[in-house]
Amino acid sequence: MKKIKYTVAIICACFIVACNFTEEVYLNDDGSGKLSINFDANEMMGMLSSLDTLKQEKPMDSTIVFKDLLEEKKDSISKLPLEEQAKLKKLEPFSMHMVMDPEVGEMKFELFSEFKNINQVNDAFNAFQNASSIGPIAGAGSKAGPPKPSSEPTTKVNYNFSNNKFTRTTEIVNQELFEKSLDSLASAEMFLSGSTYTFKYHFPRRVKNVNVEGATFSMDGKTMIYEVSFLDMMKTPEKLILEVELED
Repeated sequence: MKKIKYTVAIICACFIVACNFTEEVYLNDDGSGKLSINFDANEMMGMLSSLDTLKQEKPMDSTIVFKDLLEEKKDSISKLPLEEQAKLKKLEPFSMHMVMDPEVGEMKFELFSEFKNINQVNDAFNAFQNASSIGPIAGAGSKAGPPKPSSEPTTKVNYNFSNNKFTRTTEIVNQELFEKSLDSLASAEMFLSGSTYTFKYHFPRRVKNVNVEGATFSMDGKTMIYEVSFLDMMKTPEKLILEVELED
């Protein structure tokens, strides 16, 4: 139990101290593909390496398939309020890989999912936050209670890929909670000022046009990389609109 509480605390710190994410998408011509959200916390692990509690932690390398976890815990989950059950259901398409090794200063998290249509992973970033809090608890064994989803999401990302055009937009789904989250964010601005969120998108054909400045491309023109300030993205998510047009 001590290890679980400690790991949860570390994950929570990831969202306060250092938030360098990479959102990576592989798209096929038929609209299928794979999405992953990666969090590399090696730098933060180096900052915490002097903690005695950290030195006592054993290396962890595990993958959670949430579809299997929800099936395993279905009896206890059925006793949760319907709203919480619905939140957990959204994790079903995803798996999560967690690596932590204090001795070498390594800590990484990856949420990933394959899809037939990218609309199926519209809520991936919220799923990452839920999965990060549930993951260590899920590893506690069969005696652990039902997974607990995190707080109510304030935004939702929407993807679309059709007619040679890919779009990514964000909508605020709960304005009141969103404004409260901004108040909480203000106290962490000093820590988040250097944090980034990188979009790395692999398309089946060359990119013809993109609506943002500063994006870079691979030699074959099929991969786009675009980096933004994590703080700016959290403050004004609705302003981050990505539109990519592909060649025929």
